[in-house]
Amino acid sequence: MAGILKGSNVERDAADRITATLREIPFLATATIRRESVRGDSRIDFVLTIRSQAIDRRIVCEVKSSGQPRSAREACLILRDYARSDNGAYPVFVAPYIAPAAAAICDQYEVGYFDLAGNCRIAFDQIYIRRDRFPNPTVQKRDLRSLYSPKAERILRVLLTGGKRSWRMQELADESKVSLGQVANVKKLLADREWIQTEADGFRLRPYDEAALPMLTEWAANYRAERSMPGEYYSLDPIPQAEAEIVSASRQLNAQIAFSGFSGAARFAPAVRYQRVSAYILGDVSALVARLRLKPVSSGANVTLIEPYDEGVFYGAKEIESAPVVSPVQLYLDLTQTKGRGEEAASAVLEEVIKTAWL
Repeated sequence: MAGILKGSNVERDAADRITATLREIPFLATATIRRESVRGDSRIDFVLTIRSQAIDRRIVCEVKSSGQPRSAREACLILRDYARSDNGAYPVFVAPYIAPAAAAICDQYEVGYFDLAGNCRIAFDQIYIRRDRFPNPTVQKRDLRSLYSPKAERILRVLLTGGKRSWRMQELADESKVSLGQVANVKKLLADREWIQTEADGFRLRPYDEAALPMLTEWAANYRAERSMPGEYYSLDPIPQAEAEIVSASRQLNAQIAFSGFSGAARFAPAVRYQRVSAYILGDVSALVARLRLKPVSSGANVTLIEPYDEGVFYGAKEIESAPVVSPVQLYLDLTQTKGRGEEAASAVLEEVIKTAWL
């Protein structure tokens, strides 16, 4: 995919593919379809003319290197402005891959769309073509790697935990314990998705359904729990007692802990029974294991102590029932990765805790 993003190659490839798609319609099999030169000060990238006995149309196309919502909206405004002066024009937004949210924006503006992954919606005169659910063919998505890297995730936790609060760049950098450049990079990625809005006193996330929910959904789909290092152990004590002893021992050893998984869900939004303790820990794990007389096991564990990939997992942790628990945001991410009714518990945390904080 990287090759077709250079210069006019994406335009040429898109023109060829749109033409091939139109040729699949029987009554356009013999129509004249050709690419026209764009002259003057037009901002349109290329035009395809279609001429047959029944159709005389010009498909005007605006090409962007990104198919995120902000790029789609910008393209739609350009295309709609151009189409006002040409009754025979049908506007189409083109990108290597068009995200579903961007496709919805095109529908809103009554603009067609076409991407090089195979997704499209073209509707004019007697023609209606719609194809969707083709995944992004770019296996390594640069913006996803940037947005869901450990340092960037610190910023997302702060934004989601802060809810409707507005943030200045430096304030957000200080709270997230990252550089100002990292905040600027994340801000751009969020703006591309239209998840933030700028105000006089900074910027903040848009409302729950417009930003928080889609962000959590995308983050969960790209969250890499395997970056952390879990240790599996067996305790002879009942689960409530084991959790209480973990809290007591961690305080004696000056280790930082926070329960997650079903241990955390039981304190925020009880939805399922559980028989396994899960907790993040920063500190001397071997000393804690020895103090608790835990037995390392390869199967049948009922205690999981997790050394986190980044200390950001502790952001927003709070005391509930005399035990430290990760934030609802971190808990939701962990539960979506947990087998055995983890998704059910994650849904309960989302609906009963995270969503209500945004109302």
